[in-house]
Parts: sequence; C-alpha cells; structure tokens
Amino acid sequence: MITPNCDRVASTLPLVSVIIPAYNAEAFIEKTLKSVLSQTYQNLEVLVVDDGSQDRTPEIIKSIAQQDKRVVLLQQKNAGVAAARNLGIEKSQGEFIAPIDADDIWYPENIEKQVQCFLASDPSVGLVYSWSVDIDENDSPTGGFRAAKIEGEVYVTLLCHDFIANASCVLIRRSCLDKCGSYNCQLREQKGQGGEDWDIYLRIAENYQFRVVPEFMVGYRKRPNSMSCDYDSMAKSRDLIWQSIRKKYPNMPAVIQQLSNSSFYMHLASESSRCARDKSTLFWVYKALQADLITPFFRLGLYLLLIKAIFKIVAYPVMSLIWTDHWFWGELKQKLKSNNRVLRIEDINQRKVTTNFKVLAEKVLHKIAPLVLGTPKTWQIPKIKKHERISSIY
Repeated sequence: MITPNCDRVASTLPLVSVIIPAYNAEAFIEKTLKSVLSQTYQNLEVLVVDDGSQDRTPEIIKSIAQQDKRVVLLQQKNAGVAAARNLGIEKSQGEFIAPIDADDIWYPENIEKQVQCFLASDPSVGLVYSWSVDIDENDSPTGGFRAAKIEGEVYVTLLCHDFIANASCVLIRRSCLDKCGSYNCQLREQKGQGGEDWDIYLRIAENYQFRVVPEFMVGYRKRPNSMSCDYDSMAKSRDLIWQSIRKKYPNMPAVIQQLSNSSFYMHLASESSRCARDKSTLFWVYKALQADLITPFFRLGLYLLLIKAIFKIVAYPVMSLIWTDHWFWGELKQKLKSNNRVLRIEDINQRKVTTNFKVLAEKVLHKIAPLVLGTPKTWQIPKIKKHERISSIY
C-alpha cells in the first residue's frame, strides 16, 4: 500500500496534477477542493482555472491557496471547460493528470488507488478510471451510479456506449495527451459543448489500454442547471464528434453509430425525466428509437420513462388545481424523500453492482462488439467493390 503521508516516501512517488475548471462555482468549489486536498495520496499539485467567473469563486480559491501551497489559481476570460482544462494541463508538471469538475468530490483514497493501478500496469495503459455515485447538494448519494468493469482495448465498446460518463473519475498518463492531443476547444466554437470528455477518452482508447479501480471513489453531483443538462448542446457535440470519427474510419459499420446514438439519446431521456422535463423525455425517447428501432425495446427504462412522462403530462391539468405550486410531482417527491433514510455509499454495494443489468450488458457488449463489428485495423482496409472482386479472380 502506498503511504504518501511520509515525506520521504511521497517524494519518490509520481506527481499528480489535479485540474479543476471553475465557472461561477462558489456553491461547491470549497467542498471540491477539500475533497482533493484530503486525499491519502499527498504528492499533488492542484491547478484551479477560473474561467471568467462573475461570483466569489476566485476569492474562495485564493483563501484556500493561502492555507495549502499545493493550490494554484489560474485565470482566463470565459472560454469554456475545454480551454480551461487545457490551460491547467499546459501549466502543470505532473506525470499524471487528474481532471475533476468544480462541483464533484473525491473520496479519500481515489488518487492513491488509481496511482497504485498505474504502477502495477505496463506503459500500454493510458487511463485508469474509478466508479462514481450520483450525489445531491448535500453530498448524499441519490442511488444512481456508474460501475463498469471494462478494461483493456476499449475503443469499440466506448464508441457504442460511454461507460465512463463523467469527467471527474479518470487519471490520465501525461504522455498520452502529448500523443493524442488535448481537449477539443472547437466543439464550443461550433455550439457543441458537452462531449469533450468522451472525445478525449476515445482518442486515448485508440492508442492505449484502460484499467478500472472497481470501487466507488467519486461523487458526481447532479444539478438541474449544470452544463450536463444542456441537452441540445450535448447532442450537437455528439454529432460533431461522430463526423470526425466517420471521416477517419469511413468503412466503420453504420450500426456502431446507431447503437451509440440510441444509447446516448436514452441517457438524455433519463436525465430529462430526472429534471421533470417530460416533453423533452418523450422527444429523446423518440430520437433513440429513430436511431435504432430494436435495442431500446430491450431496456426496461424505456417503458418506465414513457409511462412516467405520459402520466405526468396527462395528469398535470388536474394536479395543478390541487397543489398550489402547480406541480404535483415536486410535492410528492419531496414528501416521499422526507420519509426515507439517507442513502450511504455502502448501500450501493458490490452485490448490487454484480446484479445490475446495465453493468452486465456493458460487459457482454465489451466481449462481443470487437468480434462482430471489427476494430479500427479492419475498418481501415478499403472496401473492394463487386466488379473488382470478380476481376481479381482472373
């Protein structure tokens, strides 16, 4: 076990550069920084990039930096999350890069276990990710989680389904970014912000293997007004990334993009439902079916989303007469929540992960996708037209 609290041992361990882009993050930036500075792995530098905030974000960061010299504040005019991360990486010195969003948190052993995983692996491993749980404003788990068990060559699987799904749970070998490039700032310029993480994971996966720390080490905060709720921008970002992929691999089977878009649109439908955007939920379910008419019907979530959204839309005229705030589900959800005990990370245990259908489906997809759909090596082989095949025989 790594014991970085000892100065002599810590000095021999690789430096990890934590990169935190922050825009109007005064509500949670202190919690995020405290979770970073409380890591059992202490050989860190923490670069917080203020992306043109108009609130107290810079003042909070400066105050914490005065207490812990590992924290460095960088400032830029508002240019988006990709540009902020790139600035932090450019100014950093660590062998490993650890991004975290300004409203998420790490649990104490996250970096230590990720570094352990890297040190036990060979240089072909470029990225290590941890499991994450969804948390609310009070840092309490809400029940949602991401717990993929996918490792090794993951490019095809990652194309079909983004099993990492957030920016705060990865540790990246710096040399990978030197080879694969930094975060894509052009997506924001093309009004397609939101897919920067998936894009860079894909570029790393083309050249390196992935490993996983199979423990819940990251708290992923779900907020209605966060960038992850700008669904139109995220969908545009996805389209732009796919244009680049199709240009690079014109012989890639079309079904990969269909599966990918279907999975992504179902995710947007689920997020819309969580934010009580019922018409938006139905729209994204329609888009999922439009992308792929078969696989969504094998997902129980499709039927639950449809039933919930339709019922709420139909019931709204009646319920708005009963509840003074004109929204039935907000009242009901709050009453139910008040009767429930607080959920703990321990409640989302290994057994629940092992029996979770989504986790099992991801594992099956990882096994069969490269066999059925091919790999980048096979996609780069030019297709031979029928008349060319005939002439080659003679």
